[in-house]
Amino acid sequence: MKRIHLFELEDFAWFPNWIRICLTRLIVVMHKFLGSPADLVQLLSRALAHSERAAIVDLCSGSGGPMLEVYRTLKQQPGLTRLMLILTDLYPNRTLAAAIQGQADAALRYETHSVDAAEVGSELRGVRTLVCSFHHMRPGVARRILQDAKEQQQPICVYEISDNSFPIGLWWVTLPLNFLMAFFITPFARPVTAKQLFFTYAVPIIPLCFAWDGAVSNARTYTLGDMATLLEGLHSDEYTWETGLISGKAKKLYLLGLPKGR
Repeated sequence: MKRIHLFELEDFAWFPNWIRICLTRLIVVMHKFLGSPADLVQLLSRALAHSERAAIVDLCSGSGGPMLEVYRTLKQQPGLTRLMLILTDLYPNRTLAAAIQGQADAALRYETHSVDAAEVGSELRGVRTLVCSFHHMRPGVARRILQDAKEQQQPICVYEISDNSFPIGLWWVTLPLNFLMAFFITPFARPVTAKQLFFTYAVPIIPLCFAWDGAVSNARTYTLGDMATLLEGLHSDEYTWETGLISGKAKKLYLLGLPKGR
């Protein structure tokens, strides 16, 4: 595989959760800028046609990424007015979970218990999504995620905006660009707190973490060739796999797993 497994700070249990939340808020801004919601609406419209019920189980949700906007858009489509969205994470964002719980939409919830993307419980049924999170998984874990979706006959959608097209020895070249980008996009984060502003502009801890994790994400992203390797032996008559590129402001990759006969 071209992919290399460097470490991202937000993967560690000891990493302060408030910084993790600040980073995921910046990722939400990046998704809006790059048009991720529109891409995901198209992919999930297809995947939902293969689901036993109109539900999305978002794995590794963090601060929600683009999925809240995607959910609202999909609910406006014919036949999806009762669509459900269940956000989950190994390290749940309890602030967002509390905000969602306070809303009137019973079809939207954030699970407050830890959910491992490689061991999704059978009670969480629907299209599984991993939005810019699949690259966090080592190959063995990534394969188990795909295999579990197939064995439980649940559709799955993997979506990445990271770019692993550089020669692998140059993964670090985006470090300064990511650092500077954090200063420009922070005002667009929601909510933007005094703590996030202080540790961005006065003491730039957040830009440093954002720069490192962003650059490492590029190096960790599975290429289409890597995905083909992960899928070896998982093809069958009951389940189909599809990978591809989406053009736009950045190179985006996707993987769809779809049960047949639905």
